[in-house]
Amino acid sequence: MARNWGKFVKAKRNVPEVLARELERKPKGVIGLSTVTDPYQPLESKLRLTRKCLEILSHHDFAVSIQTKSDLILRDADLIKPGKFDVCVTITTMDRDLASKIEPKSPSPDARAKVLEEFASRGVETWIFLGPIIPEINDGEGSVRQVIEVAKRTRSKLMYDKLNIRRWVFESFVPFLELEKPGLAERLPALVGAKSDYWRGICSMIRKLCEEQSVQCEPAFSSE
Repeated sequence: MARNWGKFVKAKRNVPEVLARELERKPKGVIGLSTVTDPYQPLESKLRLTRKCLEILSHHDFAVSIQTKSDLILRDADLIKPGKFDVCVTITTMDRDLASKIEPKSPSPDARAKVLEEFASRGVETWIFLGPIIPEINDGEGSVRQVIEVAKRTRSKLMYDKLNIRRWVFESFVPFLELEKPGLAERLPALVGAKSDYWRGICSMIRKLCEEQSVQCEPAFSSE
């Protein structure tokens, strides 16, 4: 199954019913929607499972944190209220052409920025996940600055993370890397390894740019 990552989706059609039962016995806390798989994949427009879950959650006293790449979330803006919900949008780059290569089946960067603008205008807390940051692809100061400018405009917090070179997932990414930067795939393990000089430099650059724009930012994981 891991080798087919990104090529299929298996809908959990009973998730609203399971959620309703679980909420009755769980202590109050923050519910992440979703921490592994985007809750607004194209199939959601037909199945409406995420919306059904939001309808259930809106009637319970749980905080809800939503993370997505899709502007389909705007369909559910009537349910996503200030104070109880926060919305995170993943933006890898604001370069439309590059984004179409990195994430060919995802909405454009401009569409994602509009999601943040809409929810920010409604008083909903927003944040941006800048990742994955890929060496020599979207790690330039100009590229990062454009994303930070969106964060400033929408009063969003910024979290950032490097490329995860997990087996199988990374293998599916190699053809793109070889087209864009021949030989880069071989050098990546050293560049994005634990506490690499490269990654420390990128973190320092991001913090500097965020400070200049008065944008709150932090790494997705504490170790840099």
